[in-house]
Amino acid sequence: MPEYRRILLDGAVVQTVVDGEELVAGDGRRVKAEEARHLPPVVPTKVIAVHLNHRSRVEEFRIELASAPTYFHKPTSALNAHRGAVVRPEGCSWLNYEGEVAIVIGRTCRNVSPDEAGAYIAGYTVANDYGLHDFRDTDAGSMLRVKGSDTLCPLGPGLVTDWDFRGKYLRTYVNGRVVQDGSTDEMEWDMHYLVADIARTITLHPGDVLLSGTPAGSRPVRPGDVVEVEVEGLGRLSNHIVTGPTPVRTDVGAQPTASEEVLSTALGGDWEFRGIRPPRRG
Repeated sequence: MPEYRRILLDGAVVQTVVDGEELVAGDGRRVKAEEARHLPPVVPTKVIAVHLNHRSRVEEFRIELASAPTYFHKPTSALNAHRGAVVRPEGCSWLNYEGEVAIVIGRTCRNVSPDEAGAYIAGYTVANDYGLHDFRDTDAGSMLRVKGSDTLCPLGPGLVTDWDFRGKYLRTYVNGRVVQDGSTDEMEWDMHYLVADIARTITLHPGDVLLSGTPAGSRPVRPGDVVEVEVEGLGRLSNHIVTGPTPVRTDVGAQPTASEEVLSTALGGDWEFRGIRPPRRG
């Protein structure tokens, strides 16, 4: 399966193809993958994410899955890359990982059936749909700051074409420990369905990204943690958590909160019943 990566090479943005442990540019230059400065593998006009899709996640929150998927939007300013720093703003405590598969559109897509949708997909990459749940009470369901704050959408390492999404494992690691272990087979709606659903009313352009949902086990991480998402056949996306250099301004807007809604989402839907203590703030 071909894999393409965008990197910064000698000051220029270059698309490369993976050749073993090296990345090869179109002009023949080679760089070791471990030494390359990665960029997001695609340049989308929009990033759209499904709220709930994995059955284990639904069961974790002890809720009923809706009859059809619902979505939210992550602005492109949230994009991040393999080995990039994910910023938890000063004054916030509830930054959660969510390992996912990202669908990448290959050609303009509008009003297609699920059976036709596969022909409009360029390939897939790994995503980590971070959520800053401190703002969950203040966004009126839009998830704008929760999911759209800067650096909260790492994608990569590369774009893999000709990948069959069926029966693939998805695992997230924090400091080397497995914290999410799911499969694409537990998705209620598959990749083709999601593309067709969105394209009923929203035109999808080449490079656009759809995030397909996360399994159970999303929990908060702290500055210094290394978070990796591995998807079978797509590789492993690695990021590290840092603290923002300045606190969230207090002279404007709603402030971060730690309400029951925030805690129950950040710590898992049944956190009260399992005797979980919220982590120390800071």
